[in-house]
Amino acid sequence: MNYEYGTAREMEDYKRRPTLTSLGNGWTTQSTPVEDCRDAHQPGGPRTLRALCKVKVFSCLFGLATVFFVMASYILTREQRGPILTASLHNLVSLARPANLSSGADYAELQEVVRTIVAKVAFEQREVPDLPELKEREPHIFSVIPHQFLPYLKNPCWYEDYTGNTTADPYERNLYLLYSRRFQAMYKHLHAAFLEHLHRRGNAPQRLRCLPYFYIIGQPKCGTTDLYDRLRLHPQVQFTTMKEPHWWTRKRFGIIRLNEGLRNPYPLEDYLDLFDQAAYQIQDQLLDNSSRRKTRVDIIAGEASASTMWDNNAWIYFYDNGTGVEPPYLVQDFIHAVQPNAKFIVMLRDPVERLYSDYLYFGMANKTVQDFHERVSESLQLFETCLAQRSMRSCVYNTTLNNVMPVRLHVGLYVVYLLDWLSVFSREQILVLRLEDHAANRKHTMHRVFDFLHLGPLTQQKEADITKSPASNARRPANRSLGPMLPITKEILQSFYEPFNQKLAAVLSEPAFLWKQL
Repeated sequence: MNYEYGTAREMEDYKRRPTLTSLGNGWTTQSTPVEDCRDAHQPGGPRTLRALCKVKVFSCLFGLATVFFVMASYILTREQRGPILTASLHNLVSLARPANLSSGADYAELQEVVRTIVAKVAFEQREVPDLPELKEREPHIFSVIPHQFLPYLKNPCWYEDYTGNTTADPYERNLYLLYSRRFQAMYKHLHAAFLEHLHRRGNAPQRLRCLPYFYIIGQPKCGTTDLYDRLRLHPQVQFTTMKEPHWWTRKRFGIIRLNEGLRNPYPLEDYLDLFDQAAYQIQDQLLDNSSRRKTRVDIIAGEASASTMWDNNAWIYFYDNGTGVEPPYLVQDFIHAVQPNAKFIVMLRDPVERLYSDYLYFGMANKTVQDFHERVSESLQLFETCLAQRSMRSCVYNTTLNNVMPVRLHVGLYVVYLLDWLSVFSREQILVLRLEDHAANRKHTMHRVFDFLHLGPLTQQKEADITKSPASNARRPANRSLGPMLPITKEILQSFYEPFNQKLAAVLSEPAFLWKQL
């Protein structure tokens, strides 16, 4: 993959491009201006002319949209139709008929859809790619990250030669700096501290680089923000300068927002810059320990992108993967290749409640419980259509299906993703928590996290600060009046998620992940 990107001037020119228009599949195309047809000398008079103009404008826009949609679909799939569902996108949407809440027949039909899905639930074992394949796909990652890290640091860090001009701004071209307010807020501090943290070996300056010791990888709307806010209060923990860099899943491909097209890929170096604050603190303690004859530095870094566990939607557009029906390379394959000893924290909640919270979170207008039910109905029927032609894993990772479903049903299929993570990492490296347990006893949950990360003891005051602060990221006040979902919606979703929850509880040997109401 090409990691080169333009100058700051080129980026400014890029941001001043004409408005992008959505194609409906997460991708966009540039809109084209129509001709100005307000010509007073045309025959027929102003009224007739205005009518002709409207016909002309709508015809032009319709023609352009059709042409660009076909061209974009053809280009973005690299002329390979394998990953796209056999049924066209139009057919998929037309097959998903929202249920009529007043019709018992439609409710029975939706129950039958769920029964059909449940009957086809199967958990296949994936084929794990070998290291040479991964290196061939992402040579830059393996050229930057070394095979071994510094042995006297708990966190994975290494020194790299700094070849840049020491008088220049090292963050000037960082793409996170252009788009992230959180990184912009830290920029002056990092820039001011940069030169004093360059390590000298002879005449060659070196820079301490770090990866995270642990990742909070999922899932969205499951309490990861609250866990992050508490954990970063621990004196031995440093996070990236923003909670969710989304580098492994999105930014390295040039995906900034899911509803926008591809932009310049974020280089690995830009991602590593986000750990400079942790690197500076590690280096300061390392120098302090050398004067005290201590050799161990226990500060660790983490990052908390809740997309890391599940989001592999970019797979069909890269790595020449277009001939397959399942992604041959997943995010965890590359992380494992460079960090085989990394640790991961997963926070889950009842997938039915997670889906409703997800629906309430996004800023769509006119949200109602009836609208949620109709979106669930349509999404279930789309999923059923996919399963009629593809395997379970193929549908879960199908980018086209994920982009057209009105609600993100697939995100709650926790066990599918977890089994794929367990194909490369050991069970001991993944801590799986429940939001319900965290909400009931934050102190117990945080102690489990501290033990998992091998963090040192805390003072009573610091522990109280971490465990007694209010919960973060609560439901927005505007959505509290909406109330719970409809009982029939909940019943349908519980039936849909039940076989996945059963498998999850079996894998984790913990009945609580059945989310049965006792």
